[in-house]
Formats: sequence, structure tokens, C-alpha cells
Amino acid sequence: MEQESKIYVAGGRTLVGAALLRRLEHHGYTNLCNQTHEEPDLTVASEVEAYFQQVQPEYVFDTAGKSGGIGANVKLPADLMRDNLFSSAHTIEAAHRHRVKKLLYLASSCSYPKLCPQPMRVQDLLTGSLEPTNEAYAVAKIAGIKLCQAYRRQYHDDFIVGIPANPFGPGEDFSLDNSHVIAALIRKMHDAKMRGDGSITVWGTGSARREFIFVDDLADACIKVMREYSDEEPLNLGGGPVLSIGELAQAVRRVVGFAGRLEFDASKPDGMPMKALETSRLQRMGWQPQVAFDDALAATYRWYLDDAQARGHS
Repeated sequence: MEQESKIYVAGGRTLVGAALLRRLEHHGYTNLCNQTHEEPDLTVASEVEAYFQQVQPEYVFDTAGKSGGIGANVKLPADLMRDNLFSSAHTIEAAHRHRVKKLLYLASSCSYPKLCPQPMRVQDLLTGSLEPTNEAYAVAKIAGIKLCQAYRRQYHDDFIVGIPANPFGPGEDFSLDNSHVIAALIRKMHDAKMRGDGSITVWGTGSARREFIFVDDLADACIKVMREYSDEEPLNLGGGPVLSIGELAQAVRRVVGFAGRLEFDASKPDGMPMKALETSRLQRMGWQPQVAFDDALAATYRWYLDDAQARGHS
């Protein structure tokens, strides 16, 4: 992938897609299709086909598909599964049909079994039952993994798969209904601070553990992988801290400046007990995160404040 290669980020408005566009531009890539052509509705096959026919991208980062936290996965399993199945199938087929040189599909750490040995290795995929709260979304992501591998085997397309840790950062969805855990905690604590509340409620026991990666770091990992990796086996994209939700809540409280109590609601689901990725292969490629976790949290909170101000909210 050269500086002038024609690059399309499918899902350019998602958290990871937007970060990829920022980082590609930062690294001097000058021919980004998202800047010259409006993105199609990736759930509509005819729109995707027409876009690829017109634009003819050489490299595709597939970051498309809806996602959300535990609440969204419990409420919207059909929406999340359908959107991700359609988006990945249409994008991967169009990339094949129009002879894209290389495609990187981003799956999810939800694709691993609920009780997966830790840290999770790619060999552990499909070795056990999925976490019920995100099963529908996870099945769609697994289908995307297997579809890339099938095109690779049948057609010898250079389609590769990355499985990221939990990404966060500027561009998050901070809605209380659909947000991931870091965004939800920032929003709850900020609102509580502004109201002068003495406490907030955190879903679950606080004991579940998650690995987090700053979205700009993840974008840089994707760019490196696109340039240097070509194998059927998925590649875990992580290397950030592994924190319990309780530890995470304390870190967010420090950044937001919320002085109240944290009350954990054990009647709400924890999700998978732990999600941490085995990333030795990525490390051997010479990559590791560059942004300290507390700095990344602070940048995310600043973006939330700036975005809220731009939209006229406190």
C-alpha cells in the first residue's frame, strides 16, 4: 500500500473508521475514497456494487457494521446481526468482484467463546459457546471472518482479518442506550457531576475484565497490518491494559472529576468474565500502543466535552 494508493474505509463514520481516516491522512496517504465520494449504504448490495464500480478502490479497510454495549446487544440483537451480516457480505463480495488488491476485515473480541482461556488465542475461535448477551452480533462477526477465509481459499483474494481489543476514543457514541462501557461511564459521571449527584450506578458487579485500546493506536495497527501481514489466520490487535470494570470506573472518575460514589448493580449482566487478547504475533511485527491509557481517557473526555458544546449541550 503506497502513499498514493486508492484506499476505501468501509464504515468511515464508525469509531474505528473515522480514526483510520484521521491516521491515514496523518501518515501521508493522499488518495482516500471517503474524501471524494459519499459512502454507500453498505446494507444495500446494489449501492455497494455501484460504489465499487465507480470508485475502483485498491485497498479496503472494512470497519463497517453497527455495534454497541451490553444494553444495545440485549435490546437490538436482530438489528446488530443483520446490519453486520449485510455490510460484510456486500463489501467483501464487491472487493472480490472489483479485484481489490487487499482487504482488512475487522472482527470483534466478542467472537471468542464466553469461557475462553485467557489471553485469547485465534486458535480458540469456535471452541465453545458465545456470551449470550452478544451472541447475535458475535455470530455475524464470525461469519465475516469465515467469509474472508473462504474467498481467500476459493479465489486466492488477499483478504485478512484483525480482531481488536475494546476500542475507545474520540468519536464514541455517548448515548446512554447504545454506548460502550467507557463512553457510558464518561457520560454518566459527567452528567452526575453537573447535577451534583452523590452517586452513579454502574452495570454489573464490576469484576468483569476487559482489554482496551485507544482507537488511534488501533488505526495505526490496522495500517501496519495492511502493509505487512498476509495470512489466512486472523491477527489479534491489542496490547493495551486489562482492567476490571471497577478499576475502569475509578480511572474514568479521576479523569472526569466526579466525587460521588460508585454503586454496582449486580442484577445487570457482566458479559464475558474476561476478554484479553494474546498479541505476541503483532508484537513480533514491532507494534505496540503509543498512547498511555490515562492520556487516551483524557482525550476521549475532552472530545466529549467539545462535541457536547458544539451541539449546544452542557
